[in-house]
Amino acid sequence: MQQRFEQVSEFKERLVAVNRVSKTVKGGRNMRFSALVVVGDENGRVGAGMGKAAEIPEAIRKANEDAKKHLINVPLDGTTIPHEMTGYYSTAKSVLLPAPEGTGVIAGGAARAVLELAGVKDIRTKSFGTNNPINMVKATLEALKQVRSAEQVAKMRGKTVEEILG
Repeated sequence: MQQRFEQVSEFKERLVAVNRVSKTVKGGRNMRFSALVVVGDENGRVGAGMGKAAEIPEAIRKANEDAKKHLINVPLDGTTIPHEMTGYYSTAKSVLLPAPEGTGVIAGGAARAVLELAGVKDIRTKSFGTNNPINMVKATLEALKQVRSAEQVAKMRGKTVEEILG
């Protein structure tokens, strides 16, 4: 008897969207499913991925693997982000604003999934343009990629953290 051991992942995953997509071929329509999954360790690492397959569970599995390949690190300032940031992807615009402790995650569905799995506990966001979940997730990730901690900025400029913060 052969035993299978599943590796326990440190990442949590969240299914954001599942779409039924079709390709018209000579014999009719070919139906498949496309899945958008966000994974994160709730400690500053987060990623999103897409997967497509004939069955939904297989599409989710593929999306999960893709998301783990595209992880980014987000510098956090306690429970929020260090400064405000705007991310653009296609016609989606996502504005992230730091918030005091106790505010919670004030964000729409797709952006909320990314921020919660990144480990952000207090933040305000506003989305402009399209509300397409794929574009909103990518715009939010673009904004998070641009976030810099005071230490990173000080190192880039060759100054001390105290000089940067004033």
